[in-house]
Amino acid sequence: MIEIRKGFSKKPASTDRLIKFFEENSDYEGLLYTSYPILFTGGVSTTIDALWLSEKYGIIIFDIIESTTFDNRRDVQDDLFRNLSSLLIQNKQLTDKRVLIVNIEVITYAPACVITSQDSDFKYAINNSGLVEIINDLPAWPRSDIYPSVLAVIQSVIKLRIATKRTNVKRKDSKGAILKTLEDTISNLDQDQENAVIESFDGLHRIRGLAGSGKTIVLALKAAYIHSLYPEWNIAVTFHTRSLKVQFQELIERFCIEKKGEMPDWDKLKILQAWGSPRSEGIYYDICKTHGIEYYDYNTAKNLNLKGKEPFEVICSKALKEISNFQSKYDAILLDEAQDLSEPFLELCFNILIEPKRLIYAYDELQKLNEGSSLSSPNRIFHRDAKDTILSKCYRNSRPVLVTAHALGFGIYRNTKDNLVQFFDQPQLWKEVGYTTKEGTLEAGSFVKLKRANDSSPEYLEKHSTIDDLLIFKKFECSKSQAEWVAEQIEQNLKKDELLYKDIIVINPLAYTTKSEVSLIRKILIDKGISSHIAGEFDSDFFLKSDSITFTGIYRAKGNESPMVYIINADDCYSVGALGLIKRRNTLFTAITRSKAWVRVCGKGTGMERLIEEFEEVKKKNFELQFTYPTEQEIIRMNVIHRDISQSEQEKITQETSTVQSILEIVDRIKRGESYLEDYPEGVQSILQSLMKE
Repeated sequence: MIEIRKGFSKKPASTDRLIKFFEENSDYEGLLYTSYPILFTGGVSTTIDALWLSEKYGIIIFDIIESTTFDNRRDVQDDLFRNLSSLLIQNKQLTDKRVLIVNIEVITYAPACVITSQDSDFKYAINNSGLVEIINDLPAWPRSDIYPSVLAVIQSVIKLRIATKRTNVKRKDSKGAILKTLEDTISNLDQDQENAVIESFDGLHRIRGLAGSGKTIVLALKAAYIHSLYPEWNIAVTFHTRSLKVQFQELIERFCIEKKGEMPDWDKLKILQAWGSPRSEGIYYDICKTHGIEYYDYNTAKNLNLKGKEPFEVICSKALKEISNFQSKYDAILLDEAQDLSEPFLELCFNILIEPKRLIYAYDELQKLNEGSSLSSPNRIFHRDAKDTILSKCYRNSRPVLVTAHALGFGIYRNTKDNLVQFFDQPQLWKEVGYTTKEGTLEAGSFVKLKRANDSSPEYLEKHSTIDDLLIFKKFECSKSQAEWVAEQIEQNLKKDELLYKDIIVINPLAYTTKSEVSLIRKILIDKGISSHIAGEFDSDFFLKSDSITFTGIYRAKGNESPMVYIINADDCYSVGALGLIKRRNTLFTAITRSKAWVRVCGKGTGMERLIEEFEEVKKKNFELQFTYPTEQEIIRMNVIHRDISQSEQEKITQETSTVQSILEIVDRIKRGESYLEDYPEGVQSILQSLMKE
């Protein structure tokens, strides 16, 4: 049976007829692409209407006609043949003595045509029976052994990364040498990523995936792909982390230059930060300006009555209520980091879209750093169904690094009575993010063992170094000893390990303490002649620099990656209390998963000791997740007791428990669902429970 990958076609009626033809003829095998690939040869860009890749026949290009008449297509077919041949012949495996050894045929397909006869100098079909006849007459392809190589060339959307020039690498066994090999290996899109880029859907499209699964890359290339096909459309790309702007810009430019031979039209394809300001264009700011409502920056928004919600969520909700008639502005919006941008913001984006409301949004629940619950289903948010794409393969983190991040993020091996901190509310999500069941079942009350599926965690990501080098958890007695060790390690990375400055980042989990917490390490580095900077301190759009070590809080680290990651003050993510634990654990998960190779988790005191104990248990279990699957009620409870609350809310809880009258008021609020029993100290909970029974 043929596998179909449907792109954004400008000839939808006839293309759908071709797709239906292959769906009804299950004897045919291979891959059918529509509106793909885009070829740039001889100074001209061409989008192939449809391409069938078959082990039996080779490559069949379809020249699709939408109208009821057509002229001689010989020249068109010849051009399509030459353009594709020039792409394939660049691959040595597809040639023999300068001759291309791939069968290529071109067929004009015109199912709406009323003409019954046409020039016989080229192959054409005006109905399905005619198409079957042409296919049956095609010569067999004798070199099906090179099918995988042909497929690799066709599937290669673009080279994702420009190779880093590592002229400093002299030793074959250094970390710099390891990176050269890794960067050559992780160069092209995989099948799932390619599908997500090409897939068309006139409406909502949700893309979910792990950290390192390529969500940002897919969104950038999808934006560029749509822009290349529909240059007249108004398209916006938006996100939470400011430093992602450079990454989006570079990927989109590379796609457009490779496929179109020109820069993108930045007037039609806009890269906009979600919030925005009078100094920096953004989606929310533009909506306020267009619709004449009050705009709030962060400082004014945080002083509103937030009721435990994030400022951005509150002002977006406010905008939704104040605008009665939205002005449609964009043909498509692509949104990254949706988990941190809130449902009201998604609704704002939806409302400024022209029908059929092409909103394409990507997220990973475990990278959620803001308060609030998980994103609801598309149907619940928008009252419409959505296309759903899962990216389960991780190309950034090795299996040990990713499983460790998940174990700590969920609290799988936390040595407490109620160890789990948070949990997926749907069992199938474990499979969707690349885990397979080794033992037990994913059912409430059942003990289960999960391991990473082989095809979801490529072995080469972990084979280059020992486990004890991939992951190091280290406890220090004080900040000074932590700073000295990190600085010494960075010096060794640069001088002995042959890493570059931009290969290294240092993450401080609590963003608001970053400047003060990293000052000592930076001073020691200066004394060693090593430059450093705090990400976003002077330029919000840039994260890495070629001649400076990057120090960052977790918010600016999100969306970025680096081979060597140092996490300092990781004990801040342990937390002895319950409230706010989900946010702290997600912070640790996000920090660990920034690494493309090596991770160093540092901290102080009892909190760090406990984290080390959890990590040692992950190692002991051979980087598998073993736990008793919680019930629905247990999942709801952990989400309540571990949620984040503000300092003022915490002070209010403390004050409320000081008088009998306040305690009676608390009982009433709990009964009304305005507060939770678990918010209050254990000693008070028993009193509240007794009063609630009366």
